[in-house]
Amino acid sequence: MKKILTAALFFMLATIITWYFIASSPLYISRQQMLLSGMIAGAKWAIQLCLAVFILRRQSGHFIKNISLTCFIGSLCLLPYIVLAGYFNVGGPDLFLASLVVCVAVMIVLYALSVRNAGLSMAWWLAWMSCLAIAVVLQLTVVFHVW
Repeated sequence: MKKILTAALFFMLATIITWYFIASSPLYISRQQMLLSGMIAGAKWAIQLCLAVFILRRQSGHFIKNISLTCFIGSLCLLPYIVLAGYFNVGGPDLFLASLVVCVAVMIVLYALSVRNAGLSMAWWLAWMSCLAIAVVLQLTVVFHVW
């Protein structure tokens, strides 16, 4: 039970930080766009949580706690942008993109370590990478209309 409460806390804090990151960016032109972006970001974690609960069952607590920590640490990488853009009005698309790249790179490594530490097949990591790739495509196409 303690692992699940810890995981819930980490996911909640990551969600709050991510929302501030989204809200601090001038790239979003509407509240609807911000909500859609947040939903896409959260969906990849929700999919992984569902897979862990339904497939791993009893082994899921430790893994879920570890991936929640991965999510939280990744979100912490967004804090420099939040502070610079939100409070000092310094930032722009380049800093926004750099923050995202650092966040994603850190989470990729930490998620792989979580999978390895849980003794799971690297297929878990590949499944998360697939969710991540889909999320990036959705962010670019649906949220920002890049393609």
